[in-house]
Amino acid sequence: MGILNVTPDSFSDGGRFLARDDALRRAEDMLADGAEIIDIGGESTRPGAVPVPLDEELARVIPIVEALRQLNVPLSVDTYKPAVMRAALAAGADMINDIWGFRQPGALDAVREGNGGLCVMHMLGEPQTMQAVEPVYGDVVADVRAFFGERVAALMNAGIARERLCLDPGYGFGKTEAHNFALLAHLADTMPAGTNFPLLVGMSRKSMLGAATGRKKAERVAAGVAAAVCAAERGAAIVRVHDVAPTVDAMKVWKATKDAARVRHH
Repeated sequence: MGILNVTPDSFSDGGRFLARDDALRRAEDMLADGAEIIDIGGESTRPGAVPVPLDEELARVIPIVEALRQLNVPLSVDTYKPAVMRAALAAGADMINDIWGFRQPGALDAVREGNGGLCVMHMLGEPQTMQAVEPVYGDVVADVRAFFGERVAALMNAGIARERLCLDPGYGFGKTEAHNFALLAHLADTMPAGTNFPLLVGMSRKSMLGAATGRKKAERVAAGVAAAVCAAERGAAIVRVHDVAPTVDAMKVWKATKDAARVRHH
């Protein structure tokens, strides 16, 4: 999943792809590099980010969804606002990626119809304050798993088919470095018992990688690729990244190795 931020303030590449033509070019580049899903975001949710007014987010996101439909690739929209969810799905988005896990009033109603994918993310607190105080968990892996169980039940009780759902532990969203790496190390254990939902992970350029390597955002490509491979090895179905080409190369090597191991076993 390639990240397409159409925001002036995103923590990593904010402001660069605001214009429609720039966004289209960036999406085409990511597809050429091997991206299989494009995730469009019109509001930065980095720690401390200021919320964007609804009309502003709609104006950023919907024209991009409409423009990218011609590329014939699955489009995801990263939003927690029910009105944006509705408009994005109506404009042709294939998936809604919600940092709030469809907990905002009206979110379940907004996505109930149709068969678009829904990514349920775990977040402790909210973007403006989630990293301002030290996040506390009893057992971060168990807590995230319990949250997923509760959200899956709420979505299914709302009449949403389980086949539409995927889960994201929410790296960096109300978590310390230790929490983030525990969630990576035990990724498969975040899944509610007896379920088999696809897991989506997004660690690209995040502070957990900076904490581990001492590198600034722009220098975290190798760290992000390593994190993506670690996640795939632990069961991630989708890796959400800024740096598509190196991640795709790493995944090809990882997959070739897995395939070779399987052949020898047989």
